[in-house]
Amino acid sequence: MSNAVEPRRALPAGAVALAAMFVTALVTAQVTASKLLLFESPVGLPVTGTSLVLPGAALAYALTFLATDCYTELYGKRAGQVLVNVGFLMNFLLLALVYSTIAAPAVPGQPIDPANFAAVLSQSGPLVVASLAAYLVSQNYDVVVFHKLKELTDGEMLWLRNVASTGTSQAIDTVIFVGLGFYVLPQLGFGATYEVGFVLSLIVGQYVLKLLIALVDTPFVYLITGAIRRSEEGVAPV
Repeated sequence: MSNAVEPRRALPAGAVALAAMFVTALVTAQVTASKLLLFESPVGLPVTGTSLVLPGAALAYALTFLATDCYTELYGKRAGQVLVNVGFLMNFLLLALVYSTIAAPAVPGQPIDPANFAAVLSQSGPLVVASLAAYLVSQNYDVVVFHKLKELTDGEMLWLRNVASTGTSQAIDTVIFVGLGFYVLPQLGFGATYEVGFVLSLIVGQYVLKLLIALVDTPFVYLITGAIRRSEEGVAPV
C-alpha cells in the first residue's frame, strides 16, 4: 500500500479574490461606520424629502452583497453560507483588535490625539449589537434566497436573483440595524434616544441608496462571474 500523500490542490483564484473582496468591504464598513453621510436626492422622497442621511458603512457594506452573490453563484449555497458565517466571527476579531489598540498606551505628543483616535474607531454598544444582528440575518437570508431563485429559474436570469436577493436582504439589514441601534435599544436604556421621524429617515435614506447600488451592480455580477468561470474552465473543484 502506498503511503504517498496526495498533494493539496490550491483554492481557485476566483474564490480567493471574492473572499478577499468580501472581507475588505466588511472591515471597511466597520471602521467607517461612525461618519454620517448626507446625499441630496433630485426628487423628494417619503419621510426624508430630498436629504438622504446614512452611515459611512453603507457604501462599503453594500459591496459585501455583491461579493456573496458572486460567490454563491459560482461555488454554491453551502460555500456562500460558510463565507458569511466565518465573516460574522471575524467581526469579533476586528472588534477585539480595534478596542485593544484603543486601550493600549500611546506615545505622548503624537499628531493624532488618542481620544480622537478612539472616537473615530470605536462604536457605541447598541450600534455594535445592531450591526452584528443585522449582518447575521440579512447575509444568510441573501445567500438562501439567491440560491433558491437560481433553482427556480434553472440557473437562468442571474439579474433577477441578484436584484431580488440583494434588494430584499438590504431592506432587512436596514430595518434591523437602524431599528435596533437607533430606536429599540435606546428605548430600553442603551444609548441616546432619537425621534421616530429621524429613525424613519435613516431607514429610507439607507435603503434607497442600497437599492440603487443593487441595481447598478448587476452588470458587475455578470462580468465578475463570467470572468471567473472562464479562468476556471477545466480546473477541478477543491
